[in-house]
Formats: sequence, structure tokens, C-alpha cells
Amino acid sequence: MTAAAPPSPLLSRKVARQAVEWYLLEQSGRATPDDLAASAQWRALDPEHARAWNRVQQVSQTAGLLPPELAVPVLRRPQRRVAVQLLLALMAAPAAWLLARHEILADYRSGVGERRDISLPDGGTLVLNTDSAVDVAYGPDERRLTLRRGEVLVQTRPDHAGSRPFIVATCHGRIRALGTRFTVRVDDDGSRVTVLEHAVEITPRAPSATVRTLMAGQQSHFDASHAGLPTPAPLQADAWARGMLAAQDMRLDAFAFELSRYRPGLLRVEPQVAGLRLSGAFQLDDTDAVLDSLARMLPVDVLYRTPYWVTIAARQK
Repeated sequence: MTAAAPPSPLLSRKVARQAVEWYLLEQSGRATPDDLAASAQWRALDPEHARAWNRVQQVSQTAGLLPPELAVPVLRRPQRRVAVQLLLALMAAPAAWLLARHEILADYRSGVGERRDISLPDGGTLVLNTDSAVDVAYGPDERRLTLRRGEVLVQTRPDHAGSRPFIVATCHGRIRALGTRFTVRVDDDGSRVTVLEHAVEITPRAPSATVRTLMAGQQSHFDASHAGLPTPAPLQADAWARGMLAAQDMRLDAFAFELSRYRPGLLRVEPQVAGLRLSGAFQLDDTDAVLDSLARMLPVDVLYRTPYWVTIAARQK
């Protein structure tokens, strides 16, 4: 009997999203020859890109998910966001499909590059960062936010209806607010909590995990089994809520990764300049202007193959 082939590793969410964006652009009928060439180049750049492309083709053809009105190259349109989320879900495992279904149907969502301010029932506030999804459930025993995707800034208020704890839940565990202001971000490998005022208590999902308390000015990264020791929070950790990306002696590749969360398509940094460092505060509402400023601050060129494919490379002398 022939042994079954091992299952393919899951695609990273970032690569899967890029494959979906290229695919929807090609299907839109508005792709230029440069767009098509850049899409082909992206697929050839990395075997993982080719695997993601094959997967998105397979699931879209099987499910017939792309009526023409969804295939438009404007990522901030709600219809487009739904198409992206459906394709991402079907590219993943069945469990991830259920998770993505929750993301699509979440109480509040934000698109790529969008921020949303939300008032909570008890007078608290919630700010959604780019590409985020959250559920809000206030019951008789607790006030709960469930962060499905992305990042939020929470400002709690006392519970006038009693003494219900305020909880933010992620797939990795729970954060209990101790009268506080804090951010929570969910990534593929865990959740990160940054406390701006007062304190929070982190409880990973595993029953044997240590409960970790964070004070103002501290942050911690945790997964389902472990919460890391507190470390100093970066300055202006909540700058994104004011439409700013704050960098303090940040590597260029790390800066580009953060900036890429706020714009569609692919943003690459050549290895020769990845270790350059920069500091400053940058307006997130115009990411093209941020990229233009890099060429004035650093010895780099910003090369636009298409609006969806941008490379930061060493300046040509």
C-alpha cells in the first residue's frame, strides 16, 4: 500500500493575500500589460508564491466565487473585501474556513488601510486598525471583545451595570483589563498586548500556562501555551490610532513590513538595504508619500513596477 503524501504546509496569510490580490486584479479586466507582467514575476519570485497562486486558482474555479462585480481593483470596497476573505478562507484548512467565516460576519471590520472608531455600550471606545475584525458581546457576567483578526486599541470604562470584567479574547487566550487603555494585535504566531495605562492580565489558552500581569509601559507576546516576560513598550505604540506609523531606529525591512499592512499589493526590500535604519513619524493615509520620503531620508530608490508591486532598492549612482 502506498503511503499517503504528507499534507502541504499552510500558506502564510500574507502570501495568500498577495496571491488573492493578484488574481482578482487579473480577473478584473482592468489589468495593464505591466500588471500582468508583474503578476507573473511575483509568481516566479518564490516557490511559495507559485503554490499560493495555484491554490487560489483551484479554489476560485471550484467554488465559482468571482462574479464580475467583485473583480475590481479597488481593495477598499466592501464587496472586494468579502471576495478576498472568501478566497483566503477556502485556500486554508477547514478550521481556518470557519475562522474566516467569523471574520467576514464579525460585528465590526476594517479594510486594508482603514481605521474605525467605535463606541462601546458602557461608554468605552474601540479603534480598529487596518484589516481587522472584532465581535462585541456584553452579557450578564462579562463584557467581551473577540479579536478575530488585526489590531485594536481599547479604552475601558467602569461597568455601571455591575462588576462585569472586561475581556479581550483572541485565538491564543484572554486579556483582562484592570481599568486600562491598551492595544492587542493578532499575528500568525501569537498575540501581542501593549499597555498604555494601568494594567492587564494575560491568560493563555492552555490550562497550565502562567498568568501574566502587565503594567503601563509594558508589552508581551503570547501564544496558546505561554505569555512572554514583560518588555518595555515602544514609544508611541498607539500612533497608528492617530494615523501615524512611528519608527524609532527601526530596520528598513521591519518598517516596510509594517507599512505593507496599510496598502494593497506587494512591497519588497532588497537585501542590500534591509538593515538601514530610520526614525520618524509617517502619515499612514498616504503610503505613496511615505515611500517617496524614504528616498529623501535614505540612500534608496523606490521602484514602482506597478501600483501593486513596489521595491525599495539601493540607490543607483
